[in-house]
Amino acid sequence: MVEVKDVPEAKQYEARVDGESRVAGVAQYIRTAELVAFVHTEVSPEYEGKGVGSALARTALDEARAANLRVLATCPFFAGWIARHPEYQDLVYQSRSRVSD
Repeated sequence: MVEVKDVPEAKQYEARVDGESRVAGVAQYIRTAELVAFVHTEVSPEYEGKGVGSALARTALDEARAANLRVLATCPFFAGWIARHPEYQDLVYQSRSRVSD
């Protein structure tokens, strides 16, 4: 089982597997009043392929939805995960700027 917890003072979500104290993976973010930008996700090699990254993404995105925040996925893992899970695409931040070149 993968447990994910937000650690705001570290600006990251941390995942642990089967109650271990060791962090199996992290998803780092920058949060503003309107959005949360996911900037880096890393899973320890021994936990790759065990659902740690997906648990990080799902938990972080569910919490963003609950807080009514838009999501900016600058992290390739988060961008790819959202692309494969259309139920989260409504969270993606869309620029409101009308400036053109």
